[in-house]
Amino acid sequence: MGVFDRIAPAYGLFFNMQRKSFKDVLERLGDEVGYSSRKRILDVGCGTGALISVLSEGKRTVWGIDDSEKMLQVAKKMLTGKDVELFKGNAARELPFRDKSFDMSIASYVAHGMVKDDRISMYREMKRVTEGIVVIHDYNKVRSVMTSIVEKLEGGDYFEFIKQPDDEMREVFNSVRILDAGKRSAWYVCTP
Repeated sequence: MGVFDRIAPAYGLFFNMQRKSFKDVLERLGDEVGYSSRKRILDVGCGTGALISVLSEGKRTVWGIDDSEKMLQVAKKMLTGKDVELFKGNAARELPFRDKSFDMSIASYVAHGMVKDDRISMYREMKRVTEGIVVIHDYNKVRSVMTSIVEKLEGGDYFEFIKQPDDEMREVFNSVRILDAGKRSAWYVCTP
């Protein structure tokens, strides 16, 4: 059982708080990315579904994919009645969608937990399945002691990721624009 399968029930407890945070960010930055015109959206690494619940508001169809079966089980409960589709899969491998299936794809707090080769693979797959924009919602270079401790315990690649995330993304995407999403987070808006 992976770390995210073990912590899925605890993540579910933060669903409403995460949902509010995602809603606030979308309200502030949505116009910057033409969010209102995006109708087919993919959430890569959807976890318990907090972001999907916000993305599915309005006349949008939203798909989510996550590698953790337990996270998806929590998401299914939290998203009852929403027009969403959930898939189990690894974002660093081939996504189970056709080329240019979405007009927006977003990965929220996923990239920093992957090693660089897997991040690059995820970026390539997101680029392949998206005809519009790709948003990597993740940490910026401002970090807290608590984030550093948690990320050290999680064992991801956070400390390498935050050095030059936009340079890394430019290895795959034509352009990367950075929008301030919060005190310690950014939207890396990538155009295929």
